[in-house]
Amino acid sequence: MPVKDPLIETLKVCILQLQAEGTVTDSSPQLVSCCELLELILRKGLQQPVLSLTHRDCWYCFEQLLQHDTCGRLSAVSLAVQQTTACPKLLTAQGRGRFFIRLMLSRRSLGNVVKHLLHTPRVMECYSPEISVLRNEEFVEPFLSLCLVLSEMEFKLNIENCSFLDESWLLPVCETYEAVPCRELGMVLRYLDGRVFVLELLQGSMARVDMFAEPGDIIDEINGISLRNSSNGQAGAILSRMKGQPLSLRLLRWRCEDGGIYRPLVPLLRQLKQEKPSLQFNSARDAPPPNPAVQRKGQSPFVKEGRILYALQLLGKTNIGMYGGKEVLQHTIPAVLQMRQDRKEVLLDVKETHLTCTDKSNKQQLFQHHFPEISCVGRFGQPDFTIFAFCVVDTPSTGQPAGFCCVVMQATSSAECEEIVHRIATGFKNTEWFV
Repeated sequence: MPVKDPLIETLKVCILQLQAEGTVTDSSPQLVSCCELLELILRKGLQQPVLSLTHRDCWYCFEQLLQHDTCGRLSAVSLAVQQTTACPKLLTAQGRGRFFIRLMLSRRSLGNVVKHLLHTPRVMECYSPEISVLRNEEFVEPFLSLCLVLSEMEFKLNIENCSFLDESWLLPVCETYEAVPCRELGMVLRYLDGRVFVLELLQGSMARVDMFAEPGDIIDEINGISLRNSSNGQAGAILSRMKGQPLSLRLLRWRCEDGGIYRPLVPLLRQLKQEKPSLQFNSARDAPPPNPAVQRKGQSPFVKEGRILYALQLLGKTNIGMYGGKEVLQHTIPAVLQMRQDRKEVLLDVKETHLTCTDKSNKQQLFQHHFPEISCVGRFGQPDFTIFAFCVVDTPSTGQPAGFCCVVMQATSSAECEEIVHRIATGFKNTEWFV
């Protein structure tokens, strides 16, 4: 009976489970296990140099391919090695090796890399013939076959989410926030262990209104500039230099998709909490279940792609002529109510640069308006402060502006109405450079 390597057998099972999913993403449960097994196999039997203080990792072998492979067909691998070397978020050989493996999975080239390793003698000399998989005739063929299977699969991985590969294969939730030009975002930052943590959102600031970050989240990039291993004040200097320009922030969340705390961050979050005891990093899995009665009275519990949408009623709209100042709201809102237009159940999404309204029943988009198109917004004082309206440039099918249109909507509560009006009004301030 042929001898089987336990790592290869486990990898085979893992690949079968990944194949059942179809397209593999960072959310695939078996992805981390698959990558860990690939790393263990490529490390197995890797001999350490006797007269060197540098620890040799599988990344060393990938680098050596460029110098010692003689086949002349290394262009794809060479580009991947160069991209890995140039990535400023990777500080260790372990991190670079992991990034390279993820890159090869995404580009369907892992099998090709293993083939190059096997026919490069100077690289194979680094492995022990007694214990390595790559120099064992019985094990190397099954391993190569599995790598070729992986090269046939579709991996859609966020390659830019790599700042924690030095520490762990487990990656945090990574999201990008697009901010319109503004004077300041309104965040207090804390530099800790070479990372930029959000410590506080200032009252009334754009960051507080849009809630695009939580205390404990990490700013990983600003407009493509990495903040990994940054020095104190570097993020502030970049933001000051880009004042009045659109911003793209790449954020790493302290909270995982399942609501738990991202494990590699636990020691750093604990240190932040010691410095500021008011910080709370409770796992959502430990929180008590929400009260349905409270949910009905409060904010609309609709979520789309991680964003809270407001469930409202669209009461109607009307053209108000060539003047769209706030003074028109006090008589236009009652006028629209008296028209008794057909009410619609809608979902309103107040985004960073614009708002969109969709029909709740059929998910059809009813309108989308950027903040510079909106001239005013306000609440109606009767009967329960749940009705609000905004005036927007009215552009009919002719494409030529025909004055302003007043859109009237009703929220589920006075508090929700106030919040929506405040967020739209804040949009005016944050888009002042667009006007």
